Amino acid sequence: MNTVNRQKAMNLLGLAMRAGKLVTGEELTIADIRRQKAKVVFVATDASENTRKKIKDKSSYYKVPCFELFSEAEITQMIGKPRKVFGVLDAGFAKKIKELIEG
Repeated sequence: MNTVNRQKAMNLLGLAMRAGKLVTGEELTIADIRRQKAKVVFVATDASENTRKKIKDKSSYYKVPCFELFSEAEITQMIGKPRKVFGVLDAGFAKKIKELIEG
């Protein structure tokens, strides 16, 4: 992913957070993956091996796209909370973010 799209994705995720369209934290995100509410999931590149595996396995089982693009510091900067895992609940935000990432 190029730097421009990366920055746009980060800005969009910050906007989604302010709009209340993100779920943050490992347990809450897993719960929303199970309920098919999470449209896209992110896990920090510097999260523990165990956390990354758990989130990726859960995401692939429920067919939710899972990305490992941002460090915990970047996620904290974007959403204003120190988190390693978060999910996008809004289909519109999720679609645009996936376009930027795959783009």
